[in-house]
Amino acid sequence: MNPEPQGPDPGVTQPRINAEHASRLKVLGIVLTLAGAALFAYFVYSTGVHEIAANIANFGWIGFGVILAIYAARIVMRGLAWKLSVYEPYSLRLKDTIPAVVIGEAMSSMIPLGILISGTAKAVAVRKRVPLVVGLSSVATENLFYSFTTSVFLIFGALTLVRGFSLDEGTTVTIDVLIFLIAAVVVFLLLLIIRQWHFASEACEQLYRRGWFRGILENGRMQVRLFENLIYGFYRRHPRRFVPICLVEIAFHALGVVEVWFILTRIVQPAGQFLNAFLLESVSRLITIIFKLIPFVIGVDEAGAQFVAETVGIGAAIGVTLAIIRKGRILFWTGIGLLLILKRGLSLREIRRAGRKPL
Repeated sequence: MNPEPQGPDPGVTQPRINAEHASRLKVLGIVLTLAGAALFAYFVYSTGVHEIAANIANFGWIGFGVILAIYAARIVMRGLAWKLSVYEPYSLRLKDTIPAVVIGEAMSSMIPLGILISGTAKAVAVRKRVPLVVGLSSVATENLFYSFTTSVFLIFGALTLVRGFSLDEGTTVTIDVLIFLIAAVVVFLLLLIIRQWHFASEACEQLYRRGWFRGILENGRMQVRLFENLIYGFYRRHPRRFVPICLVEIAFHALGVVEVWFILTRIVQPAGQFLNAFLLESVSRLITIIFKLIPFVIGVDEAGAQFVAETVGIGAAIGVTLAIIRKGRILFWTGIGLLLILKRGLSLREIRRAGRKPL
């Protein structure tokens, strides 16, 4: 047992600071959500409610059922990639990871700070199968693969948009900067894994040596090191899984392009081109990453879809309709996620507490 700290508890100030930061992020999330809702209303109004309604009617319930099935396949891909990211002596089954992915996506989509707890939500959802630290590290490992393939996907999408279509100089420069930053992220991720840098644990160790947050870091810094070692242990033990996991993640993105293409074939005459679907999906993925603080990326997703739709010449109404239809799909799967959360008796407080306590 660790001795009781003498004098003022050094762990007291940290929760207060975290609470202050969380409160600011909540306020920012609320402001951005309201701005996104206003932006959504603007795009719907300016594009034309009747035209959007007619496009949605053309898409139909059968079409909506198809994209729900396509997204189910995408969830399976993320669940499979996560399953492959767990190594002995622990293991997860698809029937463990798939519901957990749905729960994590629901958390990520519906609340302003969902992106900060979605990974913890996944780990908590499988805590009866594997220890929390194993769940968290395997989620982080899968997220590294996801980040890598997503970065490559975004680079190809951005290059295609810039080189294949006429854009104003400011937009071109902005996209070129984004390409550079994303490429830098890819290089960093590769070096992080190959060189096995322990940034997080080293930072915790430095803070501990300087006497900061000793109550938390007394055991916490060792837990962070364990977390990193579990991730790097996967790299050392299972290098042959790298290609299969990357292929599964690529399939996730490919199915996203197929989903957009299918929607376009039902609302665009003549049928939408696969290149347009690729560009719309890549921009949507970028917007989802940047504006994840906004629940359901409301407003900004419509803005991005309209920009690409106008650039490729299929019309603003098609872009906004596409974003709205996909938002309906997100709402459906978020509802499924909420049902799973209720069925398992999970709560936001429990998930946040699991993310803060020692592993």
